[in-house]
Amino acid sequence: MFKWLKKSGVKLALAIGSVTTLMAIIVGGVVIEGTNSLEFCVSCHSMEQTVYQEYKKSLHYKNEYGVRVECPDCHVPQVYPDKLIAKVIAAKDVLHEILGTIDTKEKFETHRLRMAERVWAKMEATESRECRNCHSFDAMDLEEMGRRAQRKHPQAMQDGKHCIQCHKGVVHELPEDYED
Repeated sequence: MFKWLKKSGVKLALAIGSVTTLMAIIVGGVVIEGTNSLEFCVSCHSMEQTVYQEYKKSLHYKNEYGVRVECPDCHVPQVYPDKLIAKVIAAKDVLHEILGTIDTKEKFETHRLRMAERVWAKMEATESRECRNCHSFDAMDLEEMGRRAQRKHPQAMQDGKHCIQCHKGVVHELPEDYED
């Protein structure tokens, strides 16, 4: 049944193939995790000038609890294969930085609405999955919230709404040409 295994070179080819595959998986994992940091995300000039400056003004960056949420916490799924898919899709942002499509604040602003709409669509499709890794209705203390939040969150819970449906522009500025 497995006579082909006895042929010259087959065992060597299988061993080389196995080792190569294992190395590719390990290197790929290291690269994926290496790109999963705030430092990597803001290493692009366009990110450092724009969304990073907005983020530093938000409660996700600095708050009374000392809890910091970083780029991957909101923009990268925690589990595979979703994490890998997100990284492959995000490679286009690096490409556009290199090509000069978004390498200045002005160029970035030109494309901001389209980029934001892609992120919002992803968040909509996952029902704000990354937000819900930290935020959940049942953990909210409505009495500690402002009047509007006290009024809106119970209704949102009842209606089955999720974060991005009401909270666009929480960390990053809304695009100039955004219309709700």
